[in-house]
Amino acid sequence: MASTSLQSLHQSILRHWNHHQHCFTSSPDSIFFKPSKSYRLVSNVHSSSSSPTSTTSSSTVAPAAVSSSAPLDALANYLSTRDFRQADEETRRLLIALGGEAAQKRGYVFFSEVQFIEAADLQAIDRLWRQHSGGRFGYAVQRRLWEKSGRDFTRFFIRVGWMRRLDTEVEQYGYRSFPGEFMWEFKDDTPEGHLPLTNALRGTQLLRGILTHPAFEEIIEEGGEKSEEEGGIAVEEKGKEQPKLLGGKRVFKPDYSF
Repeated sequence: MASTSLQSLHQSILRHWNHHQHCFTSSPDSIFFKPSKSYRLVSNVHSSSSSPTSTTSSSTVAPAAVSSSAPLDALANYLSTRDFRQADEETRRLLIALGGEAAQKRGYVFFSEVQFIEAADLQAIDRLWRQHSGGRFGYAVQRRLWEKSGRDFTRFFIRVGWMRRLDTEVEQYGYRSFPGEFMWEFKDDTPEGHLPLTNALRGTQLLRGILTHPAFEEIIEEGGEKSEEEGGIAVEEKGKEQPKLLGGKRVFKPDYSF
């Protein structure tokens, strides 16, 4: 009886795995599954003249090698017309598509799925954001600013304008309300790295997964030119008291569900 029960359980697990069409990652220690079906924006064949550094540099943005222009057409159109609200929505839709079938069914991406997104695809999305913002928006820009903030998300959120200072005597910050309090127009006072937004409703793991993706690993070295100017801010802030959030607790409340 016990043997039959175990066999039944084993068959049930196998059916569950086959239903979701997943396979193990290459690492035997990983607890995550890699989607067997992947959605691609960029072809596997790149021009021999392109280099890895050209994909992340805000000063030299090379055209993407796209197998079909359709997947990125909508994003490029929104950005070229400076409709950043719709561009942000389209970016979110593309990330869900790249996350695999499970992400598409649930309507959002798990942080554990980001590692399986191809670097070239994230770079293609980021490249368009930087092209149409003069190098002020995009994941690579956010990665650089996050590093300048000592990888502290509170400082980073304040720096890119996702949190705002409250009208109180004591220095306190609260999350902006989505979508009304975010900045959808490209102005001189729009904080660098303000867009695209990343959902932090379930914590910062998804954002961390994007910012630490291999697609943007080289941005640290390439951002070195501004380290003296911008890095000074981070150095000066190390000795300061941590910014206080609303309520006095240094926690990431789900006040914005973008």
